[in-house]
Amino acid sequence: MKNILLIPAALVLALLAFGSRGEVQAQTSAGNIENGKRLYEAVGCWQCHNYNGSGGRAGARLSQTKMTAAGLVNYIRKPRQMPAYSVKVLPDREAMDIAAYIKAFPEPPPVSSIPLLRD
Repeated sequence: MKNILLIPAALVLALLAFGSRGEVQAQTSAGNIENGKRLYEAVGCWQCHNYNGSGGRAGARLSQTKMTAAGLVNYIRKPRQMPAYSVKVLPDREAMDIAAYIKAFPEPPPVSSIPLLRD
């Protein structure tokens, strides 16, 4: 009889420890910024978009993009101007990690803080 009472208690403790299913999904759907940085460098995103996402001659500026993470993943799959990355090449989980890293880029400094660009 005591063992039967322990099962619900263990279940309650497990739910408290791991959170509800919705919370776990929300945390994992956001992407892993650290892994996104590693992938951004390994896949070669930096070559066109620069290490800080400021863009360059061959790539658009990614920092401060208004696209959602899902929008970025869709663009990675079906871009207008860059090579496409299929799910076989870049799985959804990794694409979400890269998107999370891109969304974490800091804001650029204000123009007024750059002496060369002041009037």
